[in-house]
Amino acid sequence: MPPAANGEFLARMEDVLAVYARPLDPAAPVVCMDEKPYQLLDHARDPIPAAPGNDLKIDSEYVRRGTCSIFVWVEPLAGHRRVTAREHRTRLDWAGEVDQLLNHDYPDAEKVVLVMDNLNTHSLGSLYEAFEPAKAFALAQRLEIHHTPRHGSWLNIAEIELAALTRQCLDRRIADLDILNTELTAWQNAINADQRQVNWHFTTQQARTKLKHLYPEI
Repeated sequence: MPPAANGEFLARMEDVLAVYARPLDPAAPVVCMDEKPYQLLDHARDPIPAAPGNDLKIDSEYVRRGTCSIFVWVEPLAGHRRVTAREHRTRLDWAGEVDQLLNHDYPDAEKVVLVMDNLNTHSLGSLYEAFEPAKAFALAQRLEIHHTPRHGSWLNIAEIELAALTRQCLDRRIADLDILNTELTAWQNAINADQRQVNWHFTTQQARTKLKHLYPEI
């Protein structure tokens, strides 16, 4: 990366690492979000169930049933996740998810500290496209946004959760959005019941040591 790009990467990286170093604060919970496209697939032929001495048999041919977008919201220190699938991933969809986050997931929080990538739909402007101005402004005032750097998606804890979700819940064909949301809710509830927290170890000081080659010599 050129020096200017290095500087931008380092600034955003250290900003996110500083957020992760904050203690648990119910009045200002740190929440990470990420999203991924998902292909809905159906079986072209019914699978043959497993039987004594025979494994489940699934035909390699499949039928496409469209696409959707999976949204993951995770509060690392509290061990809380919310996962939903929407038909689209527009600005209106993201705004609707933020409304759910602030008014249903954290209605008593003064603000939510939100860590996410800098996708074009992930902006306060999306709120104004989805809601009347007074509501959009009220939602925006309760958000403190921190963007991960370009090529730094590994800093987003929600991306790690998406990887786990993909392995544990999305390793088979799911043909319908409603069925997908049922499966996602079951996964979410099981994980939340364990209150599995995320203990982030990579600190700013470690970054300055291990990524020393990215820092300019002053």
